[in-house]
Amino acid sequence: MAVVLAHVTTFAIAGLDPRRVTVEVDLRAGLPTFTIVGLGDRAVCEARERVHAAILNSGFEFPARRVTVNLAPAYLRKTGPGFDLAIAAAVLAASGQLPAEALERFAVFGELSLGGQLRPCRGVLAVAEGTVRAGLHGLVVPRERAAEAALVEGLDVVGARSLAEVAEVLRGGDPPPPPEPPVAALTPARDAADLSDVRGHADAIAALTIAAAGAHNLLLSGPPGVGKTMLARRLPSILPPLTGAEALEVTRIHSIAGLHDGGDLIRERPFRAPHHQVSASGLVGGGARPAPGEATLAHNGVLFLDELSEFPRPTLEALRQPLEDGRVVVVRGQRTAIFPTRFMLVAATNPCPCGHAPSPRCRCTDADLARHHRRLSGPLLDRLDLVLTLQRPPAGDLAGGAATTSVAERERVVDARERQARRLRGTTVICNAHLDAALMRSHVNPTAEAERTLLDAYRRGRLSARGRDRALRVARTVADLAEAERVERDHVITALGYRHDHELADGAAA
Repeated sequence: MAVVLAHVTTFAIAGLDPRRVTVEVDLRAGLPTFTIVGLGDRAVCEARERVHAAILNSGFEFPARRVTVNLAPAYLRKTGPGFDLAIAAAVLAASGQLPAEALERFAVFGELSLGGQLRPCRGVLAVAEGTVRAGLHGLVVPRERAAEAALVEGLDVVGARSLAEVAEVLRGGDPPPPPEPPVAALTPARDAADLSDVRGHADAIAALTIAAAGAHNLLLSGPPGVGKTMLARRLPSILPPLTGAEALEVTRIHSIAGLHDGGDLIRERPFRAPHHQVSASGLVGGGARPAPGEATLAHNGVLFLDELSEFPRPTLEALRQPLEDGRVVVVRGQRTAIFPTRFMLVAATNPCPCGHAPSPRCRCTDADLARHHRRLSGPLLDRLDLVLTLQRPPAGDLAGGAATTSVAERERVVDARERQARRLRGTTVICNAHLDAALMRSHVNPTAEAERTLLDAYRRGRLSARGRDRALRVARTVADLAEAERVERDHVITALGYRHDHELADGAAA
């Protein structure tokens, strides 16, 4: 009867979650073969050749027996080359070349070269989090990813350069020097894009500040060259820094996606700007093997859609659930992956195909305008908290000085966010845009006059129930920027003025 001689713990990445995998090795007499089972993809199947060559080139002997490797659980699909090191360690332990008891305290993760060197893999931070949850003592990873794994507290990280170095550590030798601890400061380093470059758009800067203070969605509309993209790309300069938990979450997502270099925490809020030809699965996630899309890569940051009307309508409609729920659930066969999507949607669009409506320069036909407007559905627009139409600034404004700077507006945004954090202490929500119905009832606190103004707008039938709630959240943010304890009528009127039907504000102010 065959007996399992060794087992090693590693991890697979399912969506964004680490799933524990046990590498089991069985050796038996017979013709020398090397078989890997356990629902692995092509990269896992090709591990046979990498592991075989790495073991021999590292000075070990590959057992001249029938070798069977099982990646358990068998129902979980395994992808990528990160299982190489675990398979090699298990084979060496089963053949008596490594102490099996030493492997019981560690998880191992990494790709092997033919010469036995370790190469970095995606998702090390998620693997480190899974190792801690599994109650293991430490984690062995390639040296280039050791600092990333060390971001997780309570874990001994061994950053090795080769299979031979891993074997030396498991035999009781001195481990390599530990990775340097990451810098604790999480204040984002801002680039040169600053609001001081903007001229003649005071209303747009005000809308940008409100959006940043409450994490609200924003649509900028106007003719070509008016400054829509310029304003949107300066939004990150006024956003507050990531909190420690947010930075860890963003780093994990980008590590799994292969967008992190393995160093310190990502300190800047993500700013993703996909091209308008992106597919629905590329935008919200999916594919044959579910992978995060641009919406997830923008989690805790900004998703910027320039030329919004040029995006295919099915692609834009796919954003409706992520905008509402803060997550997207992708189902493929019997597998389900959940990707977080708490991002600020910032979009820019022209009012018509030529971009000059309603001025006399516009030459679009009624049919052109109808096709243009059909790209943007009512349900999607209803999920946009602030809609602003930009006009060409006067010539005098272009020659004048800056209205404000990013530093000044960021201070106002940070103060408003701190007010929200204090008010929402004890809940899982930190921004006004993410308030649910129960939290709105207990934390928004509008005056009676403000309630009547909002109710009058709703009774006119041009404001949906969802639109009413979103307008109230924006009003709460306007009040936070004004350092007001309660939401006043003026705050509601300001919020209604940014809805996509501006008649609401006119009627409320009348």
